[in-house]
Amino acid sequence: MRKPFPDWVEYRPNQIWIYDTTHFPRCAMAVTIVEDLVSRKWIADIVSGEETSTQVEIVFSDALQAEGLLALVEARADEVVDPDIDDDRLPILLAVSDNGSQMTSISTRKFMALCAIATHFARPGTPTDQAWIESFNGHLEAENPHLEAITDPAVLRAELGVIRARYNAVRLHAGIGYVTPDDEHTGRGPAIRKAREAGLETARLRRLAYHRTRPQQQPDPRPEDVA
Repeated sequence: MRKPFPDWVEYRPNQIWIYDTTHFPRCAMAVTIVEDLVSRKWIADIVSGEETSTQVEIVFSDALQAEGLLALVEARADEVVDPDIDDDRLPILLAVSDNGSQMTSISTRKFMALCAIATHFARPGTPTDQAWIESFNGHLEAENPHLEAITDPAVLRAELGVIRARYNAVRLHAGIGYVTPDDEHTGRGPAIRKAREAGLETARLRRLAYHRTRPQQQPDPRPEDVA
């Protein structure tokens, strides 16, 4: 059974980030992506020929900056923190990943502790424990097969930037009720879903009223009845 998330975690954007690395062999590059588990927003990514704690630190620094959370991290920097001891008193968020060496390394652990980010690891060899990011990587590659043919890292970075913008702001996501990740991340998702449900109900009532006011058409007689 998957280990449950800590009790302090709230199911809202910027509370649970999940990250993983996918590979593009022809380009000899690895892409580490940070995704918000609740809103499914693609927050940050890094394209690199290496998979170490350095890439994890860079991509999380970019993600924290993009989401305006660096101020919280800086405020925590004034507190006394022992990076060798897990500190779950008031974490900024929870980072979920598998048991990759770059994710469980001492350097990554110290970085997460200094940023007041709690960590949560999947069971070894159990992809379903992080199904959200596994699904994301699967859709990324299946919907954009041209990425596999790219051999230039600069082109790969540029293409991922274009795809990321469309994924977040245009593509409707089934996992969050067919709104965009940007909509869900900024709190617009519930209102959009509610308005859609109201529109569907209005359309249903209009359809019923239309058919009730029209005379019923008799079916054409069968040949044997005419004879």
